[in-house]
Amino acid sequence: MPVVKIAFITKGNNNYLKYSENGISGMHKTIGQINERIRDGSARVVTAEEMPVIVADLGEEGALQEVDVVTTGTFGAMCSSGAFLNFGHAEPPIRMERIWLNNVEAYGGLAAVDTFIGATQQSDTLEAEYGGAHVIEDLVAGKTVELRASSHGTDCYPRRTLTTELALENLNQAIMCNPRNAYQRYNAATNSTDRVLNTYMGTLLPNSGNISYSGSGLLNPISNDPGFRLIGSGAPIFLCGAPGIVIGEGTQHSPAGGFGTLMVTGDLKQMSQDYLRAATMSGYGVTMYVGLGIPLPVLDLDVVRATAVRDEDISVEIMDYGIPSRNRPALRRVSYAELRSGSVELNGEEVRTSSLSSFRRARQVAGELKRWVENGKMTLSLPTRPIDPKKQAKPMYQSKKSPRVLEIMDRKVTSIGEDEEITTAAKKLLKGETNHLPVINSEKVLVGIVTTFDISKAVANPGKAHLVRDIMKKKVVTTTPDESVDIAIQKLEKNNISALPVIDKGSHVAGILTAMNLGKLVGGRWLK
Repeated sequence: MPVVKIAFITKGNNNYLKYSENGISGMHKTIGQINERIRDGSARVVTAEEMPVIVADLGEEGALQEVDVVTTGTFGAMCSSGAFLNFGHAEPPIRMERIWLNNVEAYGGLAAVDTFIGATQQSDTLEAEYGGAHVIEDLVAGKTVELRASSHGTDCYPRRTLTTELALENLNQAIMCNPRNAYQRYNAATNSTDRVLNTYMGTLLPNSGNISYSGSGLLNPISNDPGFRLIGSGAPIFLCGAPGIVIGEGTQHSPAGGFGTLMVTGDLKQMSQDYLRAATMSGYGVTMYVGLGIPLPVLDLDVVRATAVRDEDISVEIMDYGIPSRNRPALRRVSYAELRSGSVELNGEEVRTSSLSSFRRARQVAGELKRWVENGKMTLSLPTRPIDPKKQAKPMYQSKKSPRVLEIMDRKVTSIGEDEEITTAAKKLLKGETNHLPVINSEKVLVGIVTTFDISKAVANPGKAHLVRDIMKKKVVTTTPDESVDIAIQKLEKNNISALPVIDKGSHVAGILTAMNLGKLVGGRWLK
């Protein structure tokens, strides 16, 4: 039988339970003790940014004696966010089937006068300039929004259309419910291609011209409780300036790889525009910036160690978003400390970094939450249901694979050598079988492309150009047999071209993909 000795020790007005088992000593507090100190105003509360310094100065046991609560904070783009709204019944009543708020469509598949508006839903009229996130921010800011609804009408809900102006105070309930918030961390993003990419990680410059990252690092709630001992269903939180709670794990929750998420909720009527902002990602769409913080009770040495995390301890991969695949290549691993320094070495060069999220605002969230706890506005509780800390998110199961270029490309390709005469190219094009000639060298490797327009221009304006190499386009946009047709379509759209040479691993021409091929696949969409 283990020998257990228990004793109370006192430091100032605080009592701590000290125990020893078979010579191994330890110390812990209860959630009840911490809440009692919060209520009587004696609790020592610090932010997650302050905690590593305290642990370094006092040691782990000293920090446990000194600190009762650590507050965390994050402020970043949270696309998986939205709000449930109840409008009350109209006269005569209507069962709303199609619903718009300021021309942003909301979900109509609930009860008669309930809806859910998602942050990323775009306006029917303004598109990406205004969306669900803007509607939510407008309501929180005290503005009125236009509600427009339609219905087919029933015996008990005879009304068929409705238009009215509403403010937040006119709603019975306005409950923010965000399926995926508080991302533990994000991989950083760069772009190896030769063109600008617009992504959910912001604008990525060509040739790895910048590195974009997001997240609050050492302030992030989950980074301070990666084992989900303290964070789980029912845990109190700060959500956009209002008290809220954790519902449970968020969608895409994948803590096994360091990418945990939370599903959270709070009362929109108590929220502040200071911690909730709508935004538009250029070339991507609408999103909503959400301020979220969680107070963590310092119960024992394990909590002390977890909340002493530093930016240097949190690492992510720099992913190449130039590869349009779920499995993008990782270029190198870096810490949040390196990312926040302003530049990172990549491929032998210093590349500047920039954050999509606001560390300054995350610090404000943690600071405001600290004041809440110090003033007794929020007490703490342990989860009523735990969150799985070992879960790994799975990719989508696809019963049918996306069509590949190989399946629709023309395998019979007319090409021309770079040293052949322009007149020879003209004769090949006059046969009418193609408008594009891939240009190859003596080793049959693709080196350029010429089109009917290039040849026509050269023939109409004879000069020094006599060979195909003199007029060909050397920068050729290509595809491969195994590439998804969707990606090939995007290449055609982005580059405003109508054909892609299909090349193998040795850059030999294996086929050509044209707008005609795609037209057959997607019902004439490319035959405009």
